[in-house]
Amino acid sequence: MVIFTYIYIREKENNMLQILYSLYFWLVVMPVFCIITILTASVVMIGCLLGGERFFSYYPGMIWSRLTCYLALCPVKVKGRELLDRKQSYVFVANHQSAFDIFLLYGFLRHPVKWMLRRGIAKIPFVGTACRAAGFVFVDHSSPQAAQRSIAKAKTCLQHGASLIIFPEGSRSRDGKVNRFHKGAFLVAMSQHLPIVPVTINGAYKILPKGTLTAHPHRMEMWIHAPVRIDEHVNNEKNGLQTFADNVRQIIAVDLWDEFK
Repeated sequence: MVIFTYIYIREKENNMLQILYSLYFWLVVMPVFCIITILTASVVMIGCLLGGERFFSYYPGMIWSRLTCYLALCPVKVKGRELLDRKQSYVFVANHQSAFDIFLLYGFLRHPVKWMLRRGIAKIPFVGTACRAAGFVFVDHSSPQAAQRSIAKAKTCLQHGASLIIFPEGSRSRDGKVNRFHKGAFLVAMSQHLPIVPVTINGAYKILPKGTLTAHPHRMEMWIHAPVRIDEHVNNEKNGLQTFADNVRQIIAVDLWDEFK
């Protein structure tokens, strides 16, 4: 009887905490988030228009992302930054659990990057315009020709000394597990002879799963793995690039929390 009473009390406490957090999230976090998003987008647009793309395409977004995580009461832990050379360009590939993946990568990677984003983001007021001004790449899968143009634009970013972040799953996971990787990110890296950096994201799914508006405070973890280069034999092997993509996916999946493996 005592045990059941204890469980009941704990469930009531958890439900109350969730209600309080939901009120805080929608009445405080979201209004403040909208304000800082508009301010950040405006700073990016003006700064890039005045010729400061190298600075303004990264640092305002980094601050915006960190503020969002702090506001949402989501602590962050990062492992593996020491594996990166700040003078080196990379193609970062990460699993995609929720919208909070963007804040985690942008805010805490500490490596100037540009993004390869889904085309729908271009339609978001202020955000889409700021992303264009910053030189981010929108992926267009409407036709093979459009997809090739997206890849060509990504190559241009890398030729100018930037690093690139791509979610090779293409969209957020519905269950927190890692879906199969598309080859686009690896084609870009191979064409520019750049290393791929696998990044494992944990915890973002717990905060805001795809298809729900109910947010939960939760810690996030980002594991940066050692850079890997695409082997030369990939060009000669049938399905070699997809095999390489599958291997990188496995590197990322190894450090997922057990419930998502």
